[in-house]
Amino acid sequence: MTTHDMPTSGHATSPSGPCRRTVVATLGAAGFAAALTACGGGDATDSAEPTGSNAPEKGGAGGAVLASTSDIPVGGGKIFKDQGVVVTQPTKGEFKAFSNRCTHKGCPVTSIEGGTINCPCHGSKFSIADGSVKNPPAPSPLPPADISVDGDSIKLA
Repeated sequence: MTTHDMPTSGHATSPSGPCRRTVVATLGAAGFAAALTACGGGDATDSAEPTGSNAPEKGGAGGAVLASTSDIPVGGGKIFKDQGVVVTQPTKGEFKAFSNRCTHKGCPVTSIEGGTINCPCHGSKFSIADGSVKNPPAPSPLPPADISVDGDSIKLA
């Protein structure tokens, strides 16, 4: 067979194996499948509008030290994203903890200022004292989370 007699469809195989187009197409499909797999299964904590339960996430073993009491400002608080909780100190020596997920759409709260825990997604604000809604659209308070204060350590209960 001469080069003029070779099929031009690109689907012919040579004695040594499949044609180049078949190999490239197969590798391309496999790469596309791998890319889809890598894109799937994202973590809802990184989404602006996650779905699912608003309960605190269990980020570590119970009893894990979150912070020192001196790390939590009086009249403010600190967000522990990995553990799914917010710890506040509404008055000196009083520590409270709540889920870090807004009860409106489940977005993680991102700031604490002016006596409120604030959600960036739709503007919901919650009291640092009891988690109650101070500014809707959140329909209900932040769920409380269990912590214990042992000396100057604040721990997940």
